[in-house]
Amino acid sequence: MNNFKTIQEYSEATGIPPAKYEHFVVRNFQDNMPTVVHKMSAFRHAFYAIALKINGGGKALSSHYSDFPEGSVVFFNSPFQILSWDIAPNWEGFYILMTRDFLAQSHYFKNFLDLFPFLKIDKSIPFQVNEEETKTLLSIYEKINIEYHSDKQDKFEIINTYVALLLNYVKRYFNQDISKETANQIIKTADLKILGRYQNLIEEHFRLDNEWDYNKNGHSPTYYAEVLNIHPNYLNAIVKNNLGVTALQYIHKHILHLAKSYLTQTKLSIKEIAYQLQFDSPNNFNNFFKKHTQNTPGKYRKSSNI
Repeated sequence: MNNFKTIQEYSEATGIPPAKYEHFVVRNFQDNMPTVVHKMSAFRHAFYAIALKINGGGKALSSHYSDFPEGSVVFFNSPFQILSWDIAPNWEGFYILMTRDFLAQSHYFKNFLDLFPFLKIDKSIPFQVNEEETKTLLSIYEKINIEYHSDKQDKFEIINTYVALLLNYVKRYFNQDISKETANQIIKTADLKILGRYQNLIEEHFRLDNEWDYNKNGHSPTYYAEVLNIHPNYLNAIVKNNLGVTALQYIHKHILHLAKSYLTQTKLSIKEIAYQLQFDSPNNFNNFFKKHTQNTPGKYRKSSNI
């Protein structure tokens, strides 16, 4: 399955015009229709997409929906969702694509997923908007488009405000369409899926047969947050809310569990265990183990008769 990490990669694969900027793009569907690949097999991308489809046939599929309601529809995709489509060449409307770097550079989106929790839902469902709501959203998309193609030096400051406005309206319409109880439950499920991915990544990273890439710091929650395409603070909040420990404490607990297992169940030397657990030196491993157990690895092994 293709995983498009950049907007440029996504544009090339789907046959739409190249993006003008690396981290943000706004387009109307009509401009895409002459060249877009009308049938895309399953793929993922690493950015956020917010779209308003007014007209158009065919199907755009996700891991959580298979068709759109009638009329004007808002739909959005977050990183890691599985997507595909088989569309007719008659779509109308607008969409924006935003990378995490785009969001990080603006104070408007400092707590992005806290402000707009519907975007972390792994089962987001396209929802209808009425004529008045469609006009409101279209007006914002058009203003974003005008700024995007202008030569104004401060245009992205204006675009940021319009994107924030767009997201707030989408949040309003989403909350009108889905009950608070249902939305909370879906968001909770989304958080648990992220937590599950985090736990799986840690287990995979420290597998005994896994070759350590020295460019990847498996001891750092920031590394895993980058892989998950979320902010480290958000990852930390999910882990703390669900497990009662910080993201870093969870990593330390996992490393400590592995260290004890290696010391008591294998003949690996303490030096070998230290490097297997991705410490820079046996001395650092020794200090870590002693801090958490009040014992050295050697004494712990001897006490276990290994």
